[in-house]
Amino acid sequence: MSTKILSIESSCDETAAAVVEDGRNVLSNTIYSQIDLHTLYGGVVPEIASRKHVEKINQVIKHSLSEAGATLEDMDAVAVTYGPGLVGALLVGVSAAKSLAYAAGKPLVGVNHIEGHIAANYIEHKELEPPFMCMVASGGHSHLVLVKAYNEYEIIGRTRDDAAGEAFDKVARAIGLGYPGGPKVDKLAREGNPEAISFPRAHVDEAPYDFSFSGLKSAVLNYLNSCEMKHIEINRADVAASFQQAVVDVLVANSINAAKDHGIRKLALAGGVASNSRLRECMKEAVEKEGLSFFYPSPILCTDNAAMIGAAGYYAYMAGERSPWSLNAMPNLKIGERPYL
Repeated sequence: MSTKILSIESSCDETAAAVVEDGRNVLSNTIYSQIDLHTLYGGVVPEIASRKHVEKINQVIKHSLSEAGATLEDMDAVAVTYGPGLVGALLVGVSAAKSLAYAAGKPLVGVNHIEGHIAANYIEHKELEPPFMCMVASGGHSHLVLVKAYNEYEIIGRTRDDAAGEAFDKVARAIGLGYPGGPKVDKLAREGNPEAISFPRAHVDEAPYDFSFSGLKSAVLNYLNSCEMKHIEINRADVAASFQQAVVDVLVANSINAAKDHGIRKLALAGGVASNSRLRECMKEAVEKEGLSFFYPSPILCTDNAAMIGAAGYYAYMAGERSPWSLNAMPNLKIGERPYL
């Protein structure tokens, strides 16, 4: 008999709900995006995001259940993101999930947002099972994670400063592309030369799998300022392409080295930056050269969504994980943490 999970995601600026069957089959995946709203401000405004979640949360849950042809009574559990993320936004989803689970007498399963991103790979790659190495790159996180089992993670590498997605947003703003930076840099970079400008590739000697993008961001800003002072015309496409290549080179090199050094033959991508076309292209070339298997979700499952939370929630539920009614938002929740168990 199949196990159905109603899942809810509201960690940032997407209000989402999904119904996932057996951790791999998505029966519905409803996403309300606030991108157009926050574009007016050049980035996510937490208070506005929280208010919009309150306005939309019941609508997306109702729509997702309807699209799945199911009712709340048909669900085996309710899963919800409780961290990391914006605390006000998280609270909306957690409150909704707790209310629904309590009213229907269903188990409540709290899910780590980053672990959800990793689990997105299970949805489209039915054959993927742990152990595997996963490169998680998003606006707030850049992690290399060794997925030892469905609910067992070890962080092999992490960013020392800016996350990859954060660097994309800042550079996009500097060259006048606006928000959201990642997709806009990716699009513009296709028109530029990735070798036009020599930007640094940072490596941390004592931690070979860690990342550092702050110096790269500063190098781009310094280049732009230098061109302006010398009245040199700036080719934005070349800047975008050269910056993007510098980020991609480090992400690919660290990921490949981590997988090889740990004897892992499967490598996956996850997170918003995983939808970057250049990253996918270069990572695919690298894994083929090394004879590794490569997995990545479709772009819709790279961005914040509830289907990935349902996938992660299923494996947590099957492992016996249950969250108490005291479950609260934890904006700084770490991968692998289980504070309520």
